[in-house]
Amino acid sequence: MYFTFIILILLPFWINMAQLQQGGPDEKEKTTALKDLLSRIDLDELMKKDEPPLEFPDTLEGFEYAFNEQGQLRHVKTGEPFVFNYREDLHRWNQKRYEALGEIITKYVYELLEKECHLKKVTLPVDATESEPKSFIFMSEDALTNPDKLMVLIHGSGVVRAGQWARRLIINEDLDSGTQIPYIKRAIEEGYGVIVLNPNENYIEVEKTKAQVQLSSDSSDEPAEKRERKDKVQKETKKRRDFYEKYRNPQKEKETVQLYIRDNGSPEEHVIYVWDHFIAQSAAENVFFVAHSYGGLAFVELEVTSEQEVKKELCHRDKMVSVRVSFCCPLSPQEVRAWEEEYNI
Repeated sequence: MYFTFIILILLPFWINMAQLQQGGPDEKEKTTALKDLLSRIDLDELMKKDEPPLEFPDTLEGFEYAFNEQGQLRHVKTGEPFVFNYREDLHRWNQKRYEALGEIITKYVYELLEKECHLKKVTLPVDATESEPKSFIFMSEDALTNPDKLMVLIHGSGVVRAGQWARRLIINEDLDSGTQIPYIKRAIEEGYGVIVLNPNENYIEVEKTKAQVQLSSDSSDEPAEKRERKDKVQKETKKRRDFYEKYRNPQKEKETVQLYIRDNGSPEEHVIYVWDHFIAQSAAENVFFVAHSYGGLAFVELEVTSEQEVKKELCHRDKMVSVRVSFCCPLSPQEVRAWEEEYNI
């Protein structure tokens, strides 16, 4: 560990000294000798010894964490909050560990939406085949039949998924701060139908096969000479990148390809799709949107791209449908009550 650390510290210094000393033949020979020396040091192997494998548990129990009665994530043995810097001087490994825990929490929140909030999971697209990529949303049983009021929740961008406002708050604060669950429960208590959107679930990732990797590099229709020059440049670029990766990313990760979900390949597409197939078909006289961060922009895109359809639908019911949107942040139950008083709901 100490040897690796010293090598990494001195490496930029050695290179800079070599560049400064370039001038006469003697200096160039010294530079060449120094580069040769550095090339003999297998930093790849040294870094692999320092960085543990990127293999993490797939359950909260495996991480030895659990949510207590207050909804706080705590270590089951020490009772301490989550620690990001589990291993000193290994930021990348710590980040991968954090992301692995985040994926587990996403599934945990999905379970809470079904078990505690009694929402049902609905697959998208509605006519999806067995083999194609799929997404989903969550709905209350009366979401489409409630004649009075419907609440639609849209989270922001990033790693959050349906039922979440902020993963960081879930991990570092508690479930009430970081999820939509308290809001959903209160809305249901107040007689709302609820639809929880999932605008960041746009594709699935699958590992690339050797054939796909080969196809991606050989699929060009360019002339042979031009392709040969491009291949040469790409090889040199890859060589430099691989050399750098020895220091930054010694454990090569699997190559993946993204398979986008039909009609839900972006947050904007997702919101439009849910509007067309669910919200516009609902019986509610009053529709409320709570859109956090980028979710607000996705709703604006709905209004811009489907302006006539939205206006037509809003005026098509027996009474004018009231649509209210919050673009900035999740609202408190008190703000919900203020809405109801303002619109005599």
